[in-house]
Parts: sequence; C-alpha cells; structure tokens
Amino acid sequence: MKLRLQRRFLGKDYTIGSLYVNEDYFCDTLEDTDRGLAQEMPLEEIRRIKIPHETAIPTGVYKVIVNLSPSKKRMLPRLLDVPGFSGILIHRGNTKSDSSGCILVGENKVKGKVINSTQYEKKLVEILMETQDKGEEITIEIVK
Repeated sequence: MKLRLQRRFLGKDYTIGSLYVNEDYFCDTLEDTDRGLAQEMPLEEIRRIKIPHETAIPTGVYKVIVNLSPSKKRMLPRLLDVPGFSGILIHRGNTKSDSSGCILVGENKVKGKVINSTQYEKKLVEILMETQDKGEEITIEIVK
C-alpha cells in the first residue's frame, strides 16, 4: 500500500497537506514548519537546520508500520528510519502544538488547524492494520 502526503501550504509556523491512500484522497494533514529538509541530505545538515518539535520531517519515501505507541497508548502508524527524527507517528491532533514532528490527520477547515481528526486516525489505522495483517508493505511518500 502506498500513502502519499502532498504538502500544499508551507506556512511560517505550520504545513498543510493532503494525504492519499493508493492515490485516492483520504484527508488533510497538519505538520510543523517545512524547513526544506530532504531524505537524501546529509544527516549533519538535517540536524543543523532542524528545530526540535517545530520542524516537519524530510521529504522522501519511508516504510510505515502500525504498532503500539508507548506515549499515546494505542496502535498508530509509525514512520521508520526518518533521518534526524525518531518516534514519528501519524495521529490525531488539532494544532501544530500537537505535532512535535508527527503528521496530524483531519479536515483543514480552520486556518492553521485540522479538525475531526479522531475519525480519520481511526479509519487510517483500520486500513493500515488490515494491510499489515496481510503481510503487505506500507510506504509513505512525502512531496511538495
């Protein structure tokens, strides 16, 4: 299964995107500020540019698994091997303060926010768990 996050608004304080599941639009996303990081950049450069808890992850392609999040205490999609970042999840939340580098899902009907995020998180987890249980690989491509 392929997920694609198309970043469409790169604001000063946050980033709004669209999440696609196998090329079908699924929902909007909210991330921290896009600072131009890319997966192929040297790790030292990523670490130099990154502002902890205020920077969106690098563009690129990442493997995704669904597992139990120790901090959130529920099953969530986790991006693996994100250079310069750890613990990157896709989960519910409403503002950039809920992100800390993670990808928030919902509807961008309020400037700088996503709303109705719990229903999108639950549906995405359901879809991805079914895929993972079948032994299929899940990836996400993050693009601008």
